[in-house]
Amino acid sequence: MERRTSDLDLNIEYDTDYRDIKFPRLEFKTGKLLLVLPNNYKKRKQLLEKHKKWISDKNAIIEIAKRKAKNKDLSPKSDDLLKSYIRKFADKYSEDFQAFPNQIFFRKMNSKWGSCSPKRNLTFNTMMKYLPKNLIEYVTLHEFAHLIEKKHTERFWNIISQEFEDYKKKEKELLVYWFLVQDLK
Repeated sequence: MERRTSDLDLNIEYDTDYRDIKFPRLEFKTGKLLLVLPNNYKKRKQLLEKHKKWISDKNAIIEIAKRKAKNKDLSPKSDDLLKSYIRKFADKYSEDFQAFPNQIFFRKMNSKWGSCSPKRNLTFNTMMKYLPKNLIEYVTLHEFAHLIEKKHTERFWNIISQEFEDYKKKEKELLVYWFLVQDLK
């Protein structure tokens, strides 16, 4: 992995990871820009220039979340309480959507609150114990929605908005909490 300061006038540090893939992509999963590039990719500067506005907008959102995180306190729940909340919400959404996961797992994750595997296994980040109950429910629903629609398509967000019309606000709140829990890892 290679680290550098942005070649744009944005002055953003980023990492570059070369992999055996066909197409380049940009990620901000952990609050820092990551360029995931095909091996021997030669158009890094052009890629950054092409996505300059997206990078700038995303970075601004992250900086706001980091500032908001400084004014929040964490009150952790026990692991058992977290698991009971998620199981309760899982039962509700299984029934509501007639979508049933294969298994539910809990583990510490480095870049997301939860995931849904192709085998229909749901995994929840144990760091969710620092989230308020309404965000635990939101993340649970988010992963259940992936049992119906794999990608973040319009259909996916329609499923989410049936339960949480304010899902965009919830996503921003999750980002704030993400930066809060990073220091605890």
